[in-house]
Order: sequence, then structure tokens, then C-alpha cells
Amino acid sequence: MRRFVQIIDIPPVWLVLAILAARVIGQKEPMWLSFGGQWAQLMAGVLIGGGLILMVLAVYEMRRQRTTLMPHQEADHLVTSGIFSRSRNPIYLGDLLVLAGFVLRFDAVFALTLLPVFVWVIERRFVIPEEDRLRRKFRADFARYCHKTRRWI
Repeated sequence: MRRFVQIIDIPPVWLVLAILAARVIGQKEPMWLSFGGQWAQLMAGVLIGGGLILMVLAVYEMRRQRTTLMPHQEADHLVTSGIFSRSRNPIYLGDLLVLAGFVLRFDAVFALTLLPVFVWVIERRFVIPEEDRLRRKFRADFARYCHKTRRWI
């Protein structure tokens, strides 16, 4: 059972749940609130596309460095190159952009509240434990990396 929980306790599952919640919120009566027509749809596409690009760049860099993509596993290498030189968490930042894009796409104004909740969940479930593992394993190198590179942007 614990193994099953680890398998489903991954950021993409949390992202899909948040997107589904945004969709449900968007289907409810929005009262008079709306992001408004075509510009919102264009911005939604930019956010979703940008988020996906961040994720692909991060996965590429992690594969190139031959380290794990799974958040609950020990990293083999400290990846600080490529997109990781700009953000310590480009995949999670990409997840947030994708979620924001879907909130716009669904015209779900009330779903904006999901964005800080999603960040809070991702930080508590994944970012902080991952950084603790990296801090223990890579000590000084990770400290220098944290000093040089911001967690999000």
C-alpha cells in the first residue's frame, strides 16, 4: 500500500487534480466575473505552452545528468546547469504556469485561489523534502547553488 501511495503521490497527479478542480469551478455559475474573451484564451495558451517548455527543458537536463525524475527518490547528481541555473524548481514552476493557463482557459475566476494552494502543497510535499535530501547529500555544493539560484524565479 505504501508503494502505491508513493507511485500516485507525484506532482503530475496533484497538477491533474488541481486542473480538474479548476474545471469544476469554471463550470459553476461565474456570476458576473470573467477574464474576458480572446486575450484570456491567448494568455492561457502562452502560460500552458511556457509551462510545458520549462518541464521539457528540465527533464532533458535531468536525463542528460543521469539523475532521477522521481521526487521521493535520492538524486544521483546535483543538476545546476541548463534551466536549473535559472530556477531550482523549473518543473514545479512549469506545473504552476500550466495550472494558471487552465484557470484562464476555463474562465474560472474563483479557481485563482487554487494557485497559492497548489504552491503550498507542492512545497510541503515535494520541494522541501527534496531540498533536505540534496542538502544532506551535496552539502557545500547545494548551499552554493541555493545562494546563487532562487527556488522559483
